[in-house]
Amino acid sequence: MGQKTGSCNEKTRIDKVGVTNDKLTSRAGLTFLVHYLEAIDIYPLLERYFGAVRKSAKGIPVKEAFKQLICFFVDGTNLHLAYFDELKKEVGYAKTIETKFDDLASSYQMDRFLKKFSYLRSFLFRRLLQAFFIWRLQVVKPAFILLDLDTMVMDNNTAKEREGVKSTYKKVKGFQPLQLKWGPYFVDAVFRGGSKHSNHGNTVVTMVEHVVEKIRDEYDREVPIVLTADIGFFDQKNFRAFEELGIGYVVGGKLYPDIEERAKETPERNWSYLEKQDGRVYKLLSFADQRGNWHRSRRAVYTRLVDEGNLRPFCFAQHRKIYYTNLGTGEEVNSLLIKADKEDWLTSKGIVNLAHGRGDDERTHRSLKEFGTEKLPFQDFEPNTAFYYTMVFSLNLEEAFKRDVTKDQIRPVCYPSTFKRRFIDVAGKVVSSSGYLTLKVTRAVWNRLHVPKIWERVNSPPVIALSAI
Repeated sequence: MGQKTGSCNEKTRIDKVGVTNDKLTSRAGLTFLVHYLEAIDIYPLLERYFGAVRKSAKGIPVKEAFKQLICFFVDGTNLHLAYFDELKKEVGYAKTIETKFDDLASSYQMDRFLKKFSYLRSFLFRRLLQAFFIWRLQVVKPAFILLDLDTMVMDNNTAKEREGVKSTYKKVKGFQPLQLKWGPYFVDAVFRGGSKHSNHGNTVVTMVEHVVEKIRDEYDREVPIVLTADIGFFDQKNFRAFEELGIGYVVGGKLYPDIEERAKETPERNWSYLEKQDGRVYKLLSFADQRGNWHRSRRAVYTRLVDEGNLRPFCFAQHRKIYYTNLGTGEEVNSLLIKADKEDWLTSKGIVNLAHGRGDDERTHRSLKEFGTEKLPFQDFEPNTAFYYTMVFSLNLEEAFKRDVTKDQIRPVCYPSTFKRRFIDVAGKVVSSSGYLTLKVTRAVWNRLHVPKIWERVNSPPVIALSAI
């Protein structure tokens, strides 16, 4: 039965304002998220890793702290810790996230909770991200795995003095975490100060080795794995490690003068062309290249943008890049990719498309900055580390929610602000009747979001629970 449209004599002017004791909320979408968190059995995993953080019964329970932090990030209205003091006054918010009103955390409680995370405890967040990644692999069951490695500058230039905030390559002061991604998900991350460059220390090799081992031990030993990265990771040490692991890689390289000279001397018949859907045209040249201190040669694909769609630049002004790879060179990963119906990745065009596809992975960085905040709240490094990892994990959960629950109502690739506007920021009313609590929304929202279908999905446990990982 539809809503009444009203008569022509319907009064429209509001004459008074007043107060209601009804349990109202402007974030009704959070209720569905809370049910989803229960359905995927996330809390036993959080208790397993972080249960020891709670020293006494007086502190906020670990489950409750993480639930409120996750809702805090997904809501995103205000990402200052002081906002918890405002939420603590809202009975409707407590009902929405299914928390007792007296158990809503204050900013002081959240401040103390996040300050309890030492460096060793913060390391457990990496294990949490990896466990989540394995869970998504087991749910999605991909035939191949394409990972992307990059750093992300978090601009804290205008913030007060922060431990770890240093000058970055983007000419701002901030943090620069190293992040490994799979599509919209963060697989692993190392929270670092701003002065740590992309390839700092052995972090890259150690991270990739650990994740590859985890994939093969807990998902599939035969699944082909390909890693993409930019020029910041151009290092024989990385290439050798990737080759020993048996994974494919496509990494941006440096354009040395001898490479440019080689490209100039190569006859036209040795070049191939790649035409993009937007009208851009690239000339490609594939060859074996060995830098001075390398122990072996590696495949390189040199690219030159000869047509920008509406402009054909002169040769000296053409955008040029080079990528190094082990794809199409006879290594074991190539036969695995053929079995996975990804033989096109072994060609020059496929390799360049993989490199260009990193733009989609960069979107994950933008999503994190839009979802959360670059300016972290603490002066000390360790609580900022806990805040950062909780923010990253919360985004992972939202991305999984969009694909498991709301994929038919809202395109999963939308940015967090769009998802918040279309799903989270929905008006609702919590009503108690006959021993039941009922969340009511308008008929328009009920029909637009197909609420019964969403309710069925958030209350249906997945095939594999997160706690089983």
